[in-house]
Amino acid sequence: MSDTPATPLLDTVSTPADLRTLKPEQLRQLADELRTETIAAVGMTGGHLGSGLGVVELTTAIHYVFDTPRDRLVWDVGHQCYPHKILTGRRDRIRTLRQGGGLSGFTKRSESEYDPFGAAHSSTSISAALGFAIANKLAGTPGKGIAVIGDGAMSAGMAYEAMNNAEQAGNRLVVILNDNDMSIAPPVGGLSAYLSRIVSSREFLGLRELMKKFARKLPRPFHTAARKTDEFARGMTMGGTLFEELGFYYVGPIDGHNLDHLIPVLENVRDAEEGPILVHVVTKKGKGYGPAEAAADKYHGVQKFDVITGAQAKAPPGPPQYQNVFGQQLAKEAERDPTICAITAAMPSGTGLDKFAQAFPDRCFDVGIAEQHAVTFAAGLAAQGMRPFCAIYSTFLQRAYDQVVHDVAIQNLPVRFAIDRAGLVGADGATHAGSFDVTYLATLPNFVVMAAADEAELLHMTHTCALHDSGPIAVRYPRGAGIGIDLPEQPQRLEIGKGRVVREGKTVAILSLGTRLEEALKAAEQLEAKGLSTTVADLRFAKPLDEALIRRLLTTHEVAVTIEEGAVGGLGAHVLTLASDEGLIDGGLKLRTMRLPDTFQDQDKPEVQYAAAGLDADGIVTTVLTTLRHNSATVPEGARA
Repeated sequence: MSDTPATPLLDTVSTPADLRTLKPEQLRQLADELRTETIAAVGMTGGHLGSGLGVVELTTAIHYVFDTPRDRLVWDVGHQCYPHKILTGRRDRIRTLRQGGGLSGFTKRSESEYDPFGAAHSSTSISAALGFAIANKLAGTPGKGIAVIGDGAMSAGMAYEAMNNAEQAGNRLVVILNDNDMSIAPPVGGLSAYLSRIVSSREFLGLRELMKKFARKLPRPFHTAARKTDEFARGMTMGGTLFEELGFYYVGPIDGHNLDHLIPVLENVRDAEEGPILVHVVTKKGKGYGPAEAAADKYHGVQKFDVITGAQAKAPPGPPQYQNVFGQQLAKEAERDPTICAITAAMPSGTGLDKFAQAFPDRCFDVGIAEQHAVTFAAGLAAQGMRPFCAIYSTFLQRAYDQVVHDVAIQNLPVRFAIDRAGLVGADGATHAGSFDVTYLATLPNFVVMAAADEAELLHMTHTCALHDSGPIAVRYPRGAGIGIDLPEQPQRLEIGKGRVVREGKTVAILSLGTRLEEALKAAEQLEAKGLSTTVADLRFAKPLDEALIRRLLTTHEVAVTIEEGAVGGLGAHVLTLASDEGLIDGGLKLRTMRLPDTFQDQDKPEVQYAAAGLDADGIVTTVLTTLRHNSATVPEGARA
């Protein structure tokens, strides 16, 4: 089957301006072709599939009705945006999704004027759309702010904070709730669509406004009763009482796959003077593609797959995934310790806690996309004597930093943080890279911060976390598979703040933190071949440092290099501080820090990203040789070439 299916109507649409020249009766065919094109593209590249398929009709309807890009459209979460990209001038590049030099898997301001706000983390859309709406209002320029929020993003408190502050935007703000798991509404049908069309019509809104003015002239008890009657009546039929209380005019629920329902309601909303307005749309993840409809979880994010069968490409058998090593070991810890529990923020399988949840359903908590709550919830559990593990991706833990500081670190509570996706993450790019956790955690008093060099070390560190009751402790580990070493039958409890030397030498010392250890050992082999005796140490701990080991290495080698998968301010900064405080640099030691560059790296294969950052074996060798050339008398002849 060709990877470019026949799409005669879609072929005539390059931008939303082209879309708006179509007749309403043509939109069904266009949506079908858009869905076919989305499936074909993601089949080639992999990526997020189910969510995008669920918003094909909604995407078509929004761009058909509203004046994008003047009306600023924010997708939340951003992985719903593949059909949007196809309709906004990027179809010719859609098969470069998530590839090096290709389109981002999320909305991205630098990519298109139709992406007014980058959205890769969730629950930010209403705040951003409110900003666009108020800015246009203050400037006296046309244009609405439109937020499409779904895929669990309404579970985060930020969405409600924005809604509570939205009334000033008036009719310039439109929130479309993409309810794709029936979390709020039951299945909807023609009656609901009819009611939604009526209550969003100009005639109804005009009559409602007239009745409100009339009610204001009545004595206060009658005025209040009239308002409550209006809200109650619509709340009973359509379930919008919560949103009404937050200041929104609620419309819905309506079938998000029925264009005959969507178009007239959105046209009414576009033209309404009432506002802000929330349109409740019910959709189905994976809509229109059988395998994705049947298994929404497995087709949320996919590898390359066969479009006909739905079979996803499988990686050849190999070492276990880091998250599964963690999850399995945590389950073993929980078998012996009934106080161990686990918390995740909408990522049970991504963090390896799905198996833990099966074994200990009463001790595993998925709190939804609510990282702030997750951390403080864990703090409360710890304060009451439980031993909580808070398993959160590095990039998402950033969202809860105040809770980490105020609720955990200051109170010195023994919350265990399992920090998944530490380091660079390949196709997800800069928004999901775990670049900053060592920097933002190791700066905090009371914290223990570990980084696993391989899957066996992760086993030991999970066990160490489970036994550590004297304060907060964190272990970071990367996305993907381990390096393939044998796992020990029994984990060891590591001594806090103690590293290990894995290779002894005399001239060069490489101080590694995390999974760059394998590249450090490769670099040592290359340096030995050039006549440079090399020590490699796995420090294990960014905090507390193994000061005795670091002191020995810095005072017995000509050049020392630290290497880590994190931003400036991490391990290297702490080693430099130690060396400075103790005067170790004064004797002429050559000390260099290797870390991620001070940029946000775009998506690519992880090995390409690390090479670009200089954090592979060749980069380490180059750094060592460059450093030694400043003192060329000590460089062996073979290393000077």
